[in-house]
Amino acid sequence: MKPNFLFAIIALISIVIISSFDLQLAPNAALQVPANVAGQALYVCPAESSVWSSVAQMLQPVSKYITIAFFFIVMLLLFNWGWALYQNLLSDSFKRESFSKPWQFTKLTFWAGVIVLLLVFTPNYYRTVHIEGAAGEWVLCESDTPGALAVRAELVTD
Repeated sequence: MKPNFLFAIIALISIVIISSFDLQLAPNAALQVPANVAGQALYVCPAESSVWSSVAQMLQPVSKYITIAFFFIVMLLLFNWGWALYQNLLSDSFKRESFSKPWQFTKLTFWAGVIVLLLVFTPNYYRTVHIEGAAGEWVLCESDTPGALAVRAELVTD
């Protein structure tokens, strides 16, 4: 196995374990709320405007066309695999080299899709919320995130 591939697998496993067991490298003091509202509060933080957010906003008008192009490429990919399989069936022998181009195309398509998904859907995309009566952009966060605020749950909408 290639060292880069092995590193990617170990990094992915580490990220999954850290997020699954709620581990933190540098934990902060948790925000304390009164006991009578403990089950009715959500923690929100101001949404940071970053380069990723501006790139995602810039790509938002063309995201439909990106999706169409991606599925067009996937259909071409399926045709390439089918053609390679058909050629092997016609010759009644397995030729490994006929699958090298479709495999390279598959890897390229997969990683291009991952990169486009990361550019279009930023980390704040899935955790953005709106608070009734509060201006600005907000995201859900943990009680120990710096700058976290406790807000009544009924005021938070997605």
